[in-house]
Order: sequence, then C-alpha cells, then structure tokens
Amino acid sequence: MSFTVESKTENGFDKIILKDNSSNTSAEIIPGCGAILHAFSIWHNHHFINVIDQYDSAEDFAANVESKGMKSCKLSPFACRIKNAKYSFGGHQYTFNKYMLGDNAIHGLLYDVAFEIIHQEGNDERAQVVLQYAYKGENAGFPFSYVCNITYTLSKENTLEIATKITNTDKGIIPMQDGWHPYFKLGKKVDELQLEFQSKEKIIFDDTLVPNGETEPYQEFGSLKQIGDTFFDNCFTANFAECQPLCVLRDPVQKLQVEIRPDKSYPYLQIYTPPHRNSIAIENLSAVPDAFNNGIGLITLAPQTSQVFATTFKITPLN
Repeated sequence: MSFTVESKTENGFDKIILKDNSSNTSAEIIPGCGAILHAFSIWHNHHFINVIDQYDSAEDFAANVESKGMKSCKLSPFACRIKNAKYSFGGHQYTFNKYMLGDNAIHGLLYDVAFEIIHQEGNDERAQVVLQYAYKGENAGFPFSYVCNITYTLSKENTLEIATKITNTDKGIIPMQDGWHPYFKLGKKVDELQLEFQSKEKIIFDDTLVPNGETEPYQEFGSLKQIGDTFFDNCFTANFAECQPLCVLRDPVQKLQVEIRPDKSYPYLQIYTPPHRNSIAIENLSAVPDAFNNGIGLITLAPQTSQVFATTFKITPLN
C-alpha cells in the first residue's frame, strides 16, 4: 500500500504515524496528549523537514503545555480567551477554572486530555486515524456533555486534512467554538520567512486581548511579504472570496512553503509570534476570542446534533 498507519513509542510519547511511502511524507499524532499534531514532515533538498514546532518529550508536554502556548492543541469548547473566565448562557452564569492567563480563561478544556483511537486505515489513496474524546461536563465552567471526534487524513501531494466533529450529547442546547493552535517552523527565525493571508479586517482587541466590538481594514499581508520584525497577536476575518490557499508561510531560500486551506467552518484566523520567533502560530478559529460573551461566530448545538470543522495543511516544494 502507498499509505500506512504505524504506532511508535518515542520520548515517552505513544505516536500514531500516517505515512505516504511513495514520497516519505508523514504526520505524527499523539492521541494521549490532546490529539496534538506532533510532526508533519517531508523529504526536501536531501533531508527531512518537520514544519511543526513540537514538544521535546512526554515529560515536556506534561510540565509545559501551558507555558509553551498549547502548541498544536485542540481548542475546545472555546478558543483563545474568555474574559474574566465568566459567561452567561441559558439564563445561568458559568465560570471556567482550568487554566488562566491573567484574569481570563484561555484555550478550552481538551488541550491535554487523552483521546481514544477509534479507527485507523491505510490504503493506496490515504492514511487516516480517527480519535475521540467524550467530555462529560466535569468542569464547572462547562457542565454540558459532548463528544469530540478528530480525523487526520494524509493524502497525496503532502496534504493533511484535519476534521473535527462535535456532537452534543447533552439534554439541552450547548454553546460551542472550535479551533487549532499549531506553531509552524521552517528551521530559521520567522523574520526571514514570507507570509501571505487573505483577510479584509482585523478584530480590534482591548488591552486584555479581548475583542472590543470594533474592526479595521487590514490587507498588509494580502500578498507575500517578509515578516521581518512584525509582531502578531491578532485575529483576522478570513476572506474566502480570494483563491485558496487562505494562508501561505514561505521560505524563499529553501524554496518550501506551508499552505493553510480552511473551509468556511473556520472564518477567522488568529496569528501569534512568540518571543523566541523560531515559529509562528497560525490558528484556524470558528469564532473570535471571547465568543461565549460577544457571540461573534458562536455556534449553538441542539441535542444529538453535530457540527464539523475542517482545515487542510499542505507542504509545497517550489523547485
């Protein structure tokens, strides 16, 4: 078979490896650590290049997942910040209490949970694994039950699709936001890389990085431009009227680029440059930060209904 699924234990991680044997492209997923994408690698210029900024070991993940910015984690049932960790829904007020950054709750409840493998297959067209976590309402800030299914599919031309299916298993309507938090790297400071993303507006934040209800036009990176010393910690609307890919991160020296191709279930793009600037977080979001309060993009799911959120990462050699 052209595509295979392998299991491997390394550095304390129990990995699932999706592999295209014809090209040596692979994706490494760690179900036990929030279903993170640990590596996405191709053979280019006579060596392997992994475009995902990863954790050193299972110990590193357990000790530092929050301090290292929840790299590659699933953001659910909310993404980014909830102001003062509080929100109201259905006439009741709730308070999150898992992880705080200042006064705000951040990045949801599933970023460090262990997902179960429920399906895997490899054939001549693709390698795929399906992971599942059944949330039982154990956090007081979100006392509702739902099931999160994540499907990773590696296919030809260095293409990795990531689809998240959220199913409401509670008795009533529940609020929901979905997102991902990958940090991409190309082996050098991001200052030397080029970035392009299709957006019309930037969401304006207050001093706590929560939207203040305003937007402003933004197309500074509407075509490929060197990142240089640009600092990002911003949310942008996705302009699907332009041709895909929605976002491109390119190394013009190595002649390699990472393409991010979300579908319309992810209408927002959050971008963050960490202080070390060895990687850049490019996050697909279904709603803006603090959506549980401002309602911008927030989805409500009726009992026994589902919503799918999908994005695709593609690595393209340019020579």
